[in-house]
Amino acid sequence: MVLAPAPLLAAPATPSMARAVGCLIEPERVADVGSQVVGLVERLHVERGDTVKAGQTLVTLRNDIERANVSVADTRARVDAEILAAKASLDLALQKVRRAESLVAQNFVSAQAVEQARGEAEVARQKLHQVDSQQKIWVQERRVAQAQLAIRSVRSPFAGVVAERYVNVGERVEERPMLRIAVINPLRVELLVPTALYGRLAKGDQITVLPELPGAEAVQARVQHVDKVLDAASNSFRVRLSLPNPDNRLPAGLRCKAEVPGADTLPAGPAPATPAGPVTRPKAAAAPAA
Repeated sequence: MVLAPAPLLAAPATPSMARAVGCLIEPERVADVGSQVVGLVERLHVERGDTVKAGQTLVTLRNDIERANVSVADTRARVDAEILAAKASLDLALQKVRRAESLVAQNFVSAQAVEQARGEAEVARQKLHQVDSQQKIWVQERRVAQAQLAIRSVRSPFAGVVAERYVNVGERVEERPMLRIAVINPLRVELLVPTALYGRLAKGDQITVLPELPGAEAVQARVQHVDKVLDAASNSFRVRLSLPNPDNRLPAGLRCKAEVPGADTLPAGPAPATPAGPVTRPKAAAAPAA
């Protein structure tokens, strides 16, 4: 038996919805994602409308040189022949020191031979230290090469959905964004509330919201922020709500009505204003033909 998905947290619509405050349902967060380096788009891993996770690879830029550098650095960092040779030289020099000390105790060699053997052992010890330090430098160079390769992949800064795609495979990218990622669970509800209702709302209050979408039911949102500065021109103040959106049931960009306590007591007049939607960045105009 297939179970139907659980509905959104719904609240029964009330007659006061007719005097509710206009609002706008927006993404909780939006980011235009780009690359910190210049390159050619080699592969697009997502399309518009896809759901993405935080850290997921979105776009891969051409990275032949960076991959080759990583391969060389990895091979160099794994080679331990020089360290093994330096250790063997040190072991041999220490054996010579012990042999010379034994012979000088029996008066077979002079003390100068012991000093010479100790000097050779110190040189071998310093050689081992030098090779070990060089190996650590190669390991760091491998990390640098891996970091240079990593920046050729553009990753999602957070979990959300792909709202826009601005590039295609083969395009050269510089400073312009490649994708727009939006968080739609939870959603953000923005509303302009008349100044007469200031003090009726506080952070954490539950507000009934009715999306202007055919068949949509009223849902519950929680007050997240209430502006402390009033707008004298519109005689209103802004309130932000957080609206849970499990399974991304509701799309962003909807107009809605919010049942604010006391809205039904306001005198009849023009409908409450709805906050403006997100600003759309205009495209650059084409250069006039010569």
